Amino acid sequence: MQGVEVVAQMMEIAAVTAPKTRGENYVQVKTLLGDEVRKLGEQMVAYGEEHHRSNFDRDGKNVIHSQAVVLIGVKDAKPAGLNCSACGYATCAELEEATPAEEEFKGPICAYRLLDMGIALGSAVKMAGLFNVDNRIMYRIGAVARANGWVDWDFVMGIPLSVSGKNIYFDR
Repeated sequence: MQGVEVVAQMMEIAAVTAPKTRGENYVQVKTLLGDEVRKLGEQMVAYGEEHHRSNFDRDGKNVIHSQAVVLIGVKDAKPAGLNCSACGYATCAELEEATPAEEEFKGPICAYRLLDMGIALGSAVKMAGLFNVDNRIMYRIGAVARANGWVDWDFVMGIPLSVSGKNIYFDR
């Protein structure tokens, strides 16, 4: 459906223009359409089976039946320099020196940069809602998108989009 692609573009705009800590933008956006969406959904089902993780199959089937997926994440986000300790380290310098852990996502990440990503996600889904496009923020999309090389971001969430007579993301 052509209108969904336009809404996805509007969601990207909303995410990029959402307020950011100190005006520094580390938020990344990307939209998947058509065969990319189907392939990602299939990868999600396979990931759940391979890693014995529940609900990747359920969410993957939702993605397969979606018209688009908007990915929103952060990459190479520098600490905000506030020494707030919300990341678990006493200072931003300690956070920067920390050895990165990398499983489904790469961290640690400055809490303010994650808040920026959260605000961007909220702005994006608000935009979809304004156009009555069904959507849901899904962490599992981000984990699989990252694992399969759709993006190389440190932390990412996915928002599938659907236009049908029933919201496929909540009535399941």
